[in-house]
Amino acid sequence: MGDFEPLTPELGGEENLVAAANQILRAILSKKNLTGDEKKILAYLGAQLSSTNLICQDEVYELSDFERRLNDTEEKVLNWEADQSMIWDRGPDEACNYLDTADEVRKLTENLEILSLSSEYGTKDMLRRAHNVLQMVMARLEEEFKSILVQNSQPYEPEFLSFRSSEDEFTDVSSVVSGEDESMESSLRRDSVNRSSEEFIIDLVHRDAIADLRRIANLMFKSKYDHECLQAYISVRRDALDECLLVLDMEKMSIEDVLKLEWSKMNSKMKRWARAMKIFVRIYLASEKWLSEQVFVEVGAVHLMCFAEASKSSMFQLLNFGEAISIGPHKPEKLYPILEMYEVLEDLLPDIDSLYSDEAGCSVRMDCRDLLRRLGDAVRAAFLEFENAIASSPSTTPLASGGIHPLTRYVMNYIRTLTDYRETLDFLLKDHSRDDVIGASPDRSSGMEEDNTSEYASTITPMALHFRSIVSILECNLEEKATLYRSSSLHHIFLMNNIHYIAQKVKNSELRLIFGDDWIRKRNWQVQQHALNYERVTWSSVLALLKDEGIPSSHHAARILKDRLRSFYLAFEEVYKNQKGWSIPDNQLRKELKISTSNKVVLAYRTFVGRHSNHVSDNHIKYSADDLELSLEEMFEGLQKQLQHPNRK
Repeated sequence: MGDFEPLTPELGGEENLVAAANQILRAILSKKNLTGDEKKILAYLGAQLSSTNLICQDEVYELSDFERRLNDTEEKVLNWEADQSMIWDRGPDEACNYLDTADEVRKLTENLEILSLSSEYGTKDMLRRAHNVLQMVMARLEEEFKSILVQNSQPYEPEFLSFRSSEDEFTDVSSVVSGEDESMESSLRRDSVNRSSEEFIIDLVHRDAIADLRRIANLMFKSKYDHECLQAYISVRRDALDECLLVLDMEKMSIEDVLKLEWSKMNSKMKRWARAMKIFVRIYLASEKWLSEQVFVEVGAVHLMCFAEASKSSMFQLLNFGEAISIGPHKPEKLYPILEMYEVLEDLLPDIDSLYSDEAGCSVRMDCRDLLRRLGDAVRAAFLEFENAIASSPSTTPLASGGIHPLTRYVMNYIRTLTDYRETLDFLLKDHSRDDVIGASPDRSSGMEEDNTSEYASTITPMALHFRSIVSILECNLEEKATLYRSSSLHHIFLMNNIHYIAQKVKNSELRLIFGDDWIRKRNWQVQQHALNYERVTWSSVLALLKDEGIPSSHHAARILKDRLRSFYLAFEEVYKNQKGWSIPDNQLRKELKISTSNKVVLAYRTFVGRHSNHVSDNHIKYSADDLELSLEEMFEGLQKQLQHPNRK
């Protein structure tokens, strides 16, 4: 026979083994001499029985060693538990010893779990004890983990932006419509928050603590307490990020609370939101994600889920405010801050996509895009409401001085500032066609169609189309307001002032690129026509008194000349009295009209008096030509003065 190969019994189980042993025993007893093969079989069987006995002895010895080690570690853990002070506060050596002990408990538990699968020597009770000690250790590590996170958190308040002082920086548009241009434009000027997409990583937790956090996290994950570890991290960091929002002055508010705010408070909060979003996403969230990566770097990709869960609450708080703004009343004064909110969120979308790149952050990405769409709808609604507000601006009382109407200042400064948002408005208004804008008001369509025949018509943008519509609406409104004046002269002064203001605003700003030079030339021509009409309506009848028609060459001329001069003086005084409070705010326009009027009136007076000097005595001359010129020089200043006549006898 060759090497011995044990026979495989046909029957299995414990009963078969006993039956086979009895058969071998009976065979041995019935035979006095054993063959060589039989001796080999019996020798092999003896060796197997001896080996089994040794394994049993080793297993008993191993269990004894496990019990001793478990007793030692349990005693250490209970001693630590008796002291309620935080272990990591006692120094690095104590913390290191605790981690080593915790790891020892973990290894013991794992070994006992394996041994319990193949042993009957009382491992269940020991395993239950080991699990209890491990649970005690993990609970303590969870507390220490939280404590380290909290104690080593580093509050960060951005020094480069003062949020508490910025509330008044964005002024309500409607509150400055009657102000001077420089102050108005500075109050409406677009916020200059940097639109760079660069992220800034700061230490939200002291870097010296990250190694300890990582070791605890690694051990808890190895011990199958990963869920507890993640929940501990998420709860602490969620609260920390909520604190970050408080640093940025973004307190929690429901949609109902936001909608109940007074406009001044809502305005400042909208401005604060735009700035807070930039800093929260590019500084706080970028740093928060970096922190989670450092803590969980050795345990897989859980840091993505961990970061998303920790930050969702704060992000949803910010998005909730934006949603409240988007569904609220779309008043024209909201357009600027909503535009700013829209552009900030649009600018941040790539950052948000990068931060929440996995499935755990999908809801944040989707909600951000949904809010962007809502804000875009709100921008369109506020813009169209602005157009409607201009068209429906009531005309009840004329402006006494004939100067620039507050509505004119409001509209022109409004659209001038909107040029900063050109790309955004072109995108948001692109679905509103020219026919929609013109067709909305047939009375205002002719002016727009005439303007759109310029060289710019073929390349006009959606924003330019709406801007032209707005100015056309404004011009129609001004025409209606001009009809309120009983004086035809003041009617023309009013339109001259306001059309000149509109043309200058366009000429001296980026609006020139939108309206074009042809459009400006047409308005300048209208200004000149109103100036000529003013002179005709005001001075034609007065200058007619200085004509020679009806003055005889006989000795009766002196009496007629005296009557003519008296009538001229009365007419001139009446004009001066009525118009001395009228205003032409633009220095150049005022100067040009004064010169033109003086050239006509003073020259005619001087010529008339000089031509009839032989028939007119000094007693009949109430004013000299210089007196009249000085009086004309005082007009259109918006000041109430008395006419001076030093030559009066």
